[in-house]
Amino acid sequence: MSNEDGGTLGRVPPEVVSFLSGKGGRSLIIKGGAGTGKTTFGLELLERIGQPSRSFYLSTRVGDETLYRQFPWLKTTEMRSRILDAAKLFLDTVQTSGKGRPAELPESEQKKIRAGREVLGSFGQERGPPTRVDRTHLAALLKRSPMPEVENVYNRIERALPEKSLLVIDSLEGVTHKYGLEMEEFVMALQKDLVEASSTDVVMILEKPEAGGIEYLVDGLISIQREELDERRVRHLRLEKLRATNIGKPRYAVTLNGGRFEALGVTGPLNGHATATAWPSLADPDRYYSTGIPDFDALLGGGLRRGSFNAFEVDVNVGVDDYYMLFTPTFLNFLSQGRGMIAVLAAGESPEKLREALVRYVPAHHFDTRVRIPDYTISETEDPYILPMARFGRDEAMRAMVTAEKAAAGPERKPFIEYMAFDTFESLMGDQVAIRMYFSGVSRTKHVGNLGIGLLKPGLLVSSEILNMMDTYFRIVNIDNAPCIYGIRPRTTIYAISPDPQKGSPHAVLTPVV
Repeated sequence: MSNEDGGTLGRVPPEVVSFLSGKGGRSLIIKGGAGTGKTTFGLELLERIGQPSRSFYLSTRVGDETLYRQFPWLKTTEMRSRILDAAKLFLDTVQTSGKGRPAELPESEQKKIRAGREVLGSFGQERGPPTRVDRTHLAALLKRSPMPEVENVYNRIERALPEKSLLVIDSLEGVTHKYGLEMEEFVMALQKDLVEASSTDVVMILEKPEAGGIEYLVDGLISIQREELDERRVRHLRLEKLRATNIGKPRYAVTLNGGRFEALGVTGPLNGHATATAWPSLADPDRYYSTGIPDFDALLGGGLRRGSFNAFEVDVNVGVDDYYMLFTPTFLNFLSQGRGMIAVLAAGESPEKLREALVRYVPAHHFDTRVRIPDYTISETEDPYILPMARFGRDEAMRAMVTAEKAAAGPERKPFIEYMAFDTFESLMGDQVAIRMYFSGVSRTKHVGNLGIGLLKPGLLVSSEILNMMDTYFRIVNIDNAPCIYGIRPRTTIYAISPDPQKGSPHAVLTPVV
């Protein structure tokens, strides 16, 4: 499904889409503490899953104008028609004095209908789609207290029958407190009248983190929590129960960026690889090298500074493919401009896979002549871009590296990338020798004006010494299977790294996690 801006349902977890897209009605409770994003999620469901004229948002906490100020995207004509302000519905119902409301059948007739349904159900026969909203349980509650806005919603859902409607109630406490109802009896009325008898999807927002024992009444339960990671805010959505739905991923990191709800790490059809054409290089601003990712360039004030060495500390649960989403555009942006690269790869990284990934978008000949990958574990190779360092003694190794630097710079002596996995040096040479090599490499990078990228893995003995030499320091972490980055130096908020939804991989975007 798509929305008016051409996007997909990627903002909403696919399990929730599947749950609310099945036949018949489903009930769902969204619970969480204040400020976790429950209202934003409910509105996102309204737009992404609900259909115009058949989806309604009943707000009891704030008026519609307040909602429009907080969520400007609701101001479209289509979305305005779905927002039902409880206070206005109350006045509308009072003023019409019940006129226009469909006449209810006598209780004796309703009993006959219910009995007939039970008999049909006992034979396993499926009844046709409903044409009237069942009001049996609502009628019992109305005997104690009139609820004009709830009746109004029932009427709107009935007018949409036999088509399925989506109702979002924000919040359960708002309705039950207003009319002195027990939450359990109100949820039961919605479940029996609308969900089971009238094929309506009902989403109920709870203002507290615990459901208080009513979760057994509904078909689905979702909780949203907020916590801090390194003094930065992170929200998590947990799929606790979705009846008759396969939960492939029970937890999602989410962001409320721009007043919209988005589940991170959701892949869609546009997240595949881009068409294998030449990489469209981004121009380098003065004194900077573009990272190949416009969002990252903007975050850095233009890109990575010329002659800088930049540290990226990768958490233990972050895979190679995850952090390569960040590095590959930078590699391609350098190579597409006739520059080269020297890359000392980390354990788990493959020279062959790196070449395969890059030559889809830059000429293979350019990669083979301008990229050099020292491999300290082999003594023989037929690949021109790999240096079999195990065959060399110390002096030969130094000469081989000088030759590699000349190849990376090329006859024009252009700057090149120095990509260094620090764990490789430490494991092969020990921490003291590795530190001396790091100092030498960083000094050369700054003097020549190259771009240094250093990869740090957990447990390195030399991390503190390395970080003192770095111009920038970023951490790459995994939050609910979504790779994310944040800056320690400079300090930044958390950003999710994902393929560009329009261009596809290896183009990437950064989404603020707020």
